[in-house]
Formats: sequence, structure tokens, C-alpha cells
Amino acid sequence: MMSDRMHQYQSVLLLLACVTISTRLPTTEGLKDLVLAGIFPIKGEGGWAGGVGCYPAAEMALEHVNTQSDLLPGYRLVLHWNDSECEPGKGITILYDLLYNPPQKIMLLGPGCSTVTTTIAEAAKMWNLIVMSYGSSSPALSDRKRFTTFFRTHPSANLNNPAYVQLFKHYGWTKINIIQEAEEVFVSNVEDLERLCKIANIDIVTRQSFLKDPSEAVRNLNRSDARIIVGLFYETPARKVFCEAYKNNLYGKRVVWLIIGWYADNWFEVLDPSVNCTADELRVALEGHLTTESLQRNLNNVTTISGMSTDDFFAALHPKLKGSPQQTPGYVESPLAYDAVWAIAIAFNRTIIELAKHGKLLEDFTYSDEFTKGVLYDSMQNTTFEGVSGRVSFTSEGDRIAETQIEQMHNGVYSILGFYDPYKDVINFRAGFKEHWVGGKHPRDETQMIQQLRTLDRFLFWSMVSLAAFGILLAICCLIFNITHRMRRLIQMSHPNTNNLMLIGIMLCLVTVFLLGLESDNVQNKENDRDRFFSPDNLYPWLCQARVWILMIGFTLSYGSMFAKIWNVHRLSTLAKKESKREARKSAGRGSFRTTTFSEIRTFSSLVQTQKVESWQLYSVVGALLAMDVLLLALWTGINPMRMEPHKFPPEEAKDTEDDVEYEPLLEQCVSTNDTIWMGVIFAYKGLFLIFGLFLAYETRSVKIKELNDSRFVGMSIYNVVVLCIITAPVTLIINKQHNAKFAFVALSIMFCCFLSMGVIFVPKVLEIYRRKKGDHNDSKKLDDSLPSREEEEKHQKLLAENEELKKQIQEKEEKVKILNERVRQRAAERARLTKEQEAANSKEEPPQPNRISPPRQTIAAEVARDDRHSDSALPSSTGA
Repeated sequence: MMSDRMHQYQSVLLLLACVTISTRLPTTEGLKDLVLAGIFPIKGEGGWAGGVGCYPAAEMALEHVNTQSDLLPGYRLVLHWNDSECEPGKGITILYDLLYNPPQKIMLLGPGCSTVTTTIAEAAKMWNLIVMSYGSSSPALSDRKRFTTFFRTHPSANLNNPAYVQLFKHYGWTKINIIQEAEEVFVSNVEDLERLCKIANIDIVTRQSFLKDPSEAVRNLNRSDARIIVGLFYETPARKVFCEAYKNNLYGKRVVWLIIGWYADNWFEVLDPSVNCTADELRVALEGHLTTESLQRNLNNVTTISGMSTDDFFAALHPKLKGSPQQTPGYVESPLAYDAVWAIAIAFNRTIIELAKHGKLLEDFTYSDEFTKGVLYDSMQNTTFEGVSGRVSFTSEGDRIAETQIEQMHNGVYSILGFYDPYKDVINFRAGFKEHWVGGKHPRDETQMIQQLRTLDRFLFWSMVSLAAFGILLAICCLIFNITHRMRRLIQMSHPNTNNLMLIGIMLCLVTVFLLGLESDNVQNKENDRDRFFSPDNLYPWLCQARVWILMIGFTLSYGSMFAKIWNVHRLSTLAKKESKREARKSAGRGSFRTTTFSEIRTFSSLVQTQKVESWQLYSVVGALLAMDVLLLALWTGINPMRMEPHKFPPEEAKDTEDDVEYEPLLEQCVSTNDTIWMGVIFAYKGLFLIFGLFLAYETRSVKIKELNDSRFVGMSIYNVVVLCIITAPVTLIINKQHNAKFAFVALSIMFCCFLSMGVIFVPKVLEIYRRKKGDHNDSKKLDDSLPSREEEEKHQKLLAENEELKKQIQEKEEKVKILNERVRQRAAERARLTKEQEAANSKEEPPQPNRISPPRQTIAAEVARDDRHSDSALPSSTGA
């Protein structure tokens, strides 16, 4: 539907073109005019007024072309133009006026604004018009399917994008931000820049666009902490953007702007009522910014096709300008307009020759003449010459290929830093160029994050290692002592080979203290290099594995040796208890309670003391535990091997915030896939191992065996090891991220267990042997001969309780006897008193009454007799007492 309407519209236009009278105005010299339609942006707001500088250059080019006798002989170039004000609507209106008003236009020069060119170049093909633009840089215009007859001497804005990428690489910027005006030229440009940045692994953090007011877009850039900002907009919006940047403090030593370079040199000083900032404020915001623009003058300053050098061109142009060059928009692009006219003249010259071969004339061109359009297109495509803007040639898309000029502003003045070579894809900086950055150095693309490895305190490390080395030395001394006195009965009865295994395990555990303090050197920190022990990065995973293997095997050898002893003590004591109970049942009916108790004690003690403990029984327990460890560690290493992984802490600001630096603390950790599961299995296995050993030590706390004379000391050592392990494991998990505290706590726990175990088990042996200066190898003295067994202590305590009970009963009986004796004494005294009274009464010659007793005396006598009987029955028998 859309295509049908387009065909209808094209047919109407072609019909109108056919009735248009081609007018050729003869000149006084008899030359024929070849008329060009021209569109220049002179006035208007919000766009590029480059026609102010470009039209005088085009006019001068027409004069020079028309004076060349060997170029367009018999013809004269004439330009009919109008002002588009950089508005697409007005531009298309001007096009219609130029085309449908005589004389006949053969080619179109312009427009200068990409927005106007996009509309006109797309429509020009309907009139078979070739369009030559001097100022349009929109990448969208490179679409040959859409703009079939378009050429330009102004390089595409996309040619600046490779220069941007090389600048990013040169300064090490990997994160950029973009703010653009919502125009097609800039949209296409940004899309191409995004493509190149993606290839170069450069991230575009944020992309902001605006239509008229850039204030919100600039605020968004400020919120996202933008540092490297690419700005794509016309000159008038540029003043608004940098005014907002000044208000939002988006400038200075942390920010650099990269913008278009084809503005006038004093574009920020132009009085603009729509900008609420002074020229000085804009100058402050623009300090140090970079610009890129395709090279628009011949650097070699050679004589060009016009007979002038680039300097000659600008010298001839200056009188034609209405103001100073620095204040003239389009002054920088004026060489492009000059060369565009020369490119048209050269193409016309070739076309005239080609048409003559077919009997045609260029001045006979009409808007329906596709043949002449094709010849003119080929002539333009093949045009190449040395112009004042440099080498002029066109790609198959009609684009100009040119170098890109890079400039930087310092104190309001632009200076050239270098040029980007599109053929070699490199930036050639000028010899002796000097960058000028606020703060003295180029900004970073983000706050510099310096990785700072958290290392162990040197004094702490050496302190722990020294203590561990001292512990290893003590273990070696104990090992030598054990081997030297292995023939003494005191040492023989403690199974010295098992103790040797324990000492080897202790030394391995102490070696782990040194391994825990080693660090890798994969994160360089020059300030702390002298304080660190480096393990090559490729060996660090092996160091992680070594820590686990050595610690687990050392723990199993040391604790496992003690566990083997206590296990055998518990096994033998259990067997002895069963045997003693059988003996007790046999003698249960042959004596009193105490006879049975002492018999049981003697039976249990004799059974326990006579038990034999074979060394292979101890070795088998240690071997079984060691085999379980090796199997578990082998599975862990084979399935999920350990690796070094740095743990990142929240960044810390540097003391000098002006440096824009933050430090990211790192902590090296040994991790593996599913390490939580593996650690859970190990903790569960070792936890049960520890708890079971604690239970056995408690159960056999009072048992002594001749074949294991240090079993009680082993039990004491197990108590301490279990308690420390139960405390150390959870605390280590809690302080896992505090490297100094974790290392100190783990190292001290390991060393305390090792020192305590050696002290409890070996110090008594050393003291006992060296206490006897003349001791021989047949010494039968055992460390715990004087210590009663658990069963003996229980029986003794039971007898003491019975004895105390009997004492209480005897004391109660004695109290009763004392009370009764007191009563007897009182009754005897009463009888004596009564007797005296009776005798006194008889002395008064009362008649005697032998058979009569007074009631009180009868009552007293009865009570005394009754009490005597009760007292006799209450007194304990001699047997019971």
C-alpha cells in the first residue's frame, strides 16, 4: 500500500518535471549555464548555522571554477540557493521552489544539516538529482538503498567512532556514558559507537537522550557517577548541556567530556538567551574536554587542484566573512564546501565528455533523464583530487574518507593533540604534544578500586611459628627420650611405639601452623610485599590441600593413639567386670556382705592387672582411623579439589579522597565446590570420634592396667583435647573473615592441645626416671601403683558409709544409757531421802507399821521398777554393740 502511494507520488512529480521548461540563460560571453540548486543553513534556532561560513567558500569556488579554461569549456556554473534554517520542513519547501522554478537544476549542493539532508536526499532520487552535501555527517546517510544519489565531502560521523575507541584504549577507559540529542544523525552515530565498543569490550554504563531540555539527562548522568561522557548534539544544545553540567558539578578532575569538533572555536562564548550560564561558567565546565572531527583541511599545505594551498584558501576566504573566523559558524567546514563545488565541476566535465559519445548534452538534462543521471553518478563516484580539505574521494556509499582530528581545550583555547588514521586504526599524536587535565592527570572511568590483600600481621605470624617450632623441638626431645629409655619397664608398659605415633601426629599438627600462615602472590600489593610469605599462585591449590591432609592425618595419629589406648582399657575393664561378677555370684552365700565385697574387689583388680595388651591391637585402631581419613580426603581431593578464592570485603575510601581511589580488601581463602558438605561430613565424623573418646575416658577414669600404665594420663589428655576442639570448631567458623584472629585462635588451639598432651603424658615419665638416678632397665615401678582402682574406691566408700551408720546407732544407744543412768541415780537419791524421813519418823516413837506403805512411796517404787525393766530391754546386747 505504501509502495503504491510512493509510485503514484513519483509519477505526479515526474509529470510535473516533464512540463518544466529547461532554461539556459546565455551570458554576455556566450557561455551556457549549468545551474546548481543550493541549500545553506544561515539562520534559525537550535540547529547548525554552518551556511554562514560555507556559502562564501562555495561562492569563491564557483568563481575559481569558472576561471579555469580547461574545466567545463563553454559552460559556467551557476548557483541558486536559499536558507533552510536547519529545519527539515522548510528545507523540503525550498527544494520544491528551486526545482519547479526556472532555470533547470542539474544537481543539488547541500544541505548542510543532517536532519534536512535526510529528508531531501531521500526525495531527490525521484527527480534523478545527484546530491552533494558539504556538512551532513549523519551515519544514516551511508545507506545506499535509501539514499541512492547522495554524496558528501563531509566525512560520516561514524568515522569519529573508531577514533573514540582508540582514545578509550589509550587512556584505559573501559566504561563510558553517552548523552545525545534526539536526532536521527546522532541516533545512528550512537548505534555504531555501541557496536564498536562491544567489539572492544568497552561498557556503555548509561545512555541519555533529550529533545529540547537536557537538564534531566545531565542529572541522570550525575546520579550514575558518570566519568567519561560522549556528547552528541548540535552547537546550540551543547551550550545548554554544559550549563547543566556546571550546575550539577559534572566537570573537573573526575570528569572528561568528548564532543563534536565542528563547532566554532568560540561557540561557548556566543550570547544565547536560552542558556542561564555565563561564558566563564561554560569555560570552567569545558576545561580539558576533547573534541573529534574529521579532518577538514589539508595538513600538508600543498598546492591543490585550484592552484591554492590551504593557507591561501583561508587567506582568500577571510575578507568574504562578515565577522571574525572564530565567531563564524561553519568556518571550520568551509574547505568542505569549497571542495564540494570542485567535485561537482570535475564530475560535470567528465559527464559532458561521456554524453558527447552518445550524442547528448548535459544542459539537456531533465528530471526524468535517468541515463544522464547514471552517467553523472558514475563520474562523481570516480572523482578524486587533492583539495584544500585533503584528498577527496568517495566510497561506494558516497562517503568521504578522511583522518580524524583530536583537540583539547585548555583555558578556553583548542589545541591539536593528534590525528586518527582510519587506514592503520591508530592515533598519531603530535610530536611534543602536552595534555592539560584538571588535577594534572587524566580522569579515570570510575573510582579506582585498588585490591588490597589482607595479610597476616608479621609479628603474629613469627610468634606463632616460633611457638610451633618450639613445640616440634619438644616433640623430637620426647621422641628421643622414648626411644632411649624404651627398655625400661616404665616405658615398656606405656607402649612406646604408640606414643611415638602420637608424637609424630603432634609434629604434623604443629607444621600446619606454618602452612596456615602462608599466602599466595596472585594479588600484588607492593606496600606489603616485604611482610608476606609468597606461595606461587599455581602451587596455592596444593597448599590448600596440604593444610587439610597434614592437619587431619596429624590429628588422627595423635588423638587416635590416645583413643586406641583408652579403647583397650575400656575393653579390658569390661571383660574384667563380667568375670568378677561371676566370681561374686559363686561366693555370694559364703559370707557376710563385707566378705563378698572384698572378694569382688580382689577378683576385679586381679583380673584387670593380669590382662595383656598386644601392640597390634593399638596399631589396628590407629590404622583403621587413618584409613578412614585417607579415604575421605582422597574422595574430596578427587571429586572437588580445593582452590584459592579471594573473598571481597566492602570497599574502603582512601584517606585522600581527592585521589578518587578506594581500596577493596581481599582475603585469600581455600574453597572447593560443595565444601560445606565435605566439612559437614568431616565435622560429624570427627565429632563422634571425640565424643566417644570422651565417654571412654570417663568410664575408665579409675581403671589401671599394668600393660597400659599411663592410661589415666591419656584420659586426662583426651578431656582437654575434646574440650578445646569443641570450642575451636564453632569459634573458627564465626571469625572466619577475621584473618589475624582466626590464625591466632587456630594456632593457639593446636599448640595448646599438643603441649598439653605431651606434658600430661611424658612429664610424669621424665620426672620418674630422672628421680631415680640409679634406676635400671628392670624397674618395676609403675606410675600409678599407689593409685586405687575405680572398683576399690567404690567398695571403700561403701564400707565407710556402713561404718558411719553403725557409729550413729551406737551413739544413739549410749545417749539412752546415759539418760537411764541419770534416772536411776535420781531414783536412788529419792529412796535415800525417803529412808531418812522414815527413820526420822520412827525416832518420834510412832508405832511401827511394817505392812503399810504410804501411797507416794508405793507409786515411786512402781515407777522405778518399770523404768528399770524398760531400760534393760532397750540396752543393746554385747553382740550388737
